[in-house]
Amino acid sequence: MKLSRALLVLIGIAIVSAPLGIWWSHSGAPHTRSKGTGEYMVSSAHPEASKAGQKILAAGGSAVDAAIAVQLVLTLVEPQSSGIGGGAYMLHWDERARLLEAYDGRETAPAGATPQLFLDEAGQPLSFFDAVVTGQSNGVPGAIAMLHLAHQEHGRLPWADLFQPAIRLAEEGFLVTPRLNKMIAWSPALPHLPWSRAYFFTEDESGNAVPLAVGTRLKNPAYAKSLRLIAERGPDVFYKGEIAEAIVAASQNAPTRPGTLSMADMAAYEPVKRDPICLTYRMYNVCGMPPSTSGGLTSLQTLGILESFDMGALRPGSLEVVHLVTEASRLAYADRDFYIGDTDFVDVPVAAMLDENYLASRARLIDLSSSIGKAEAGVPEAAGDLGSRYTPNESRSRPSTSHLSIVDGQGNVVSMTTSIEAPFGSHLMAGGFFINNQLTDFSFRPVIDGKPVANAVAPGKRPRSSMTPSMVFDAKGDFHLAIGSPGGSRIIAYVTQTLVALLDHHLPMQEAINQPRHVNRNGPLEIEEGTLIADLKAELEQLGHEVVVKEITSGLHGVRRLEGGLEGGADPRREGVVLSGRL
Repeated sequence: MKLSRALLVLIGIAIVSAPLGIWWSHSGAPHTRSKGTGEYMVSSAHPEASKAGQKILAAGGSAVDAAIAVQLVLTLVEPQSSGIGGGAYMLHWDERARLLEAYDGRETAPAGATPQLFLDEAGQPLSFFDAVVTGQSNGVPGAIAMLHLAHQEHGRLPWADLFQPAIRLAEEGFLVTPRLNKMIAWSPALPHLPWSRAYFFTEDESGNAVPLAVGTRLKNPAYAKSLRLIAERGPDVFYKGEIAEAIVAASQNAPTRPGTLSMADMAAYEPVKRDPICLTYRMYNVCGMPPSTSGGLTSLQTLGILESFDMGALRPGSLEVVHLVTEASRLAYADRDFYIGDTDFVDVPVAAMLDENYLASRARLIDLSSSIGKAEAGVPEAAGDLGSRYTPNESRSRPSTSHLSIVDGQGNVVSMTTSIEAPFGSHLMAGGFFINNQLTDFSFRPVIDGKPVANAVAPGKRPRSSMTPSMVFDAKGDFHLAIGSPGGSRIIAYVTQTLVALLDHHLPMQEAINQPRHVNRNGPLEIEEGTLIADLKAELEQLGHEVVVKEITSGLHGVRRLEGGLEGGADPRREGVVLSGRL
């Protein structure tokens, strides 16, 4: 494994086969698999996307090939969540080379972006949604460039072949799902923008916009045309050709707060390969993405703090587990808010934040009998005064973003989280797809208390993300599992909580994903309504937690290798499915 600055552990050289196994469908019903090698599996957020990935894998495609096909279909069938108009983070495990790589396809701010980008004329921060539906929120999309780079290095099937499932669906149409129908109805802006009104709505007798009904067949010839261009001409047409021109025109001519995104910005985009960051947790090596996302580092910090407690001796979903995970999350999120930004622009003390002595010192702050309340950022050794604490603009739950986990027939693995940020991104469309609003992931205030904010806007900078694609390896260094989720800044908590369920409590993948969600981002403790842990509200309040019971919509998708074979799970809170097969 390629090592990071975080003093990571080596992964060994043993290779595991895939004999008789169990995999899990979206419903959680077990299915046995026959003995043999070449077993593959894909878990993604939409049945059509999982079918596309399965088709590529059945044809002998790699995990990266399948991820590309899945992403292209998700752009079409789950446009509220992700797409080629946005960005993504990918972890890739090369089974033969025993190499874990991290691909950063996060959007970048255009050259014309300034630290005052989201301040009004009086110098005050805009409201979140006033900033979203604008041209100023658009970053240079990174997904296509990142996926092309990964394909050059790990693809097996021709680039153009990977586009065929999405092209077919765009031309023949796909069925509107309950979730897409709900999200169309949710957006206050979609019916007032001519492009989205024409695409997503019909009209009643009075001329009022009516969201497309569930089961409506929806075609997207503009997207099919874009896909054919990229399939035939590669990423250049997206970053330097007519698709780039359409993206730039949509941003610069936005009806509200036009952006500065330019052809030069598009042409200058480069995906970045970074060293993954890993931490020993129990008998496992848990690995994630480094900054520009905060997800990997914050999740690993939370686990490193929990290392001081015997989580496996506690019952899943118990008061003690919820309390301990909550307190560890408080401490990790406090460090996140203070230190983490794009490491190409700011110093982030990654190794110091993952130092076992530092994490043990943070764990000693946890009191089993009461909450520590609002946690303060710690001071890792040699961290210095690197930033300013601030309140992130991430208080809302994101019903957008998507995650996919894939294992191919050769044992290669992809864990990829992909997003256009808010539902339907900036709501601006070009070439049949939505353009991201990822720049609203920057801090709206560039300076607080006279100190620069680590996540302030700057030209060419990647906004801090919370995406947390993760992989886990066993004590022999063999791949064990891949997991991730959508959900804004709650992603970190979703993934970490599920890892505890998998690694400490040894729950089946589907059962771990089904677990009631509880989230703390160094503020109120949010508990998923209608679940057993909601009954713990009074007891948690007695420990000093401010508890909010509410709807929580994670979207976890995972694959795990057990002695018997592959086991998968898809979050029942969304519409994903797990599909598998054997070469």
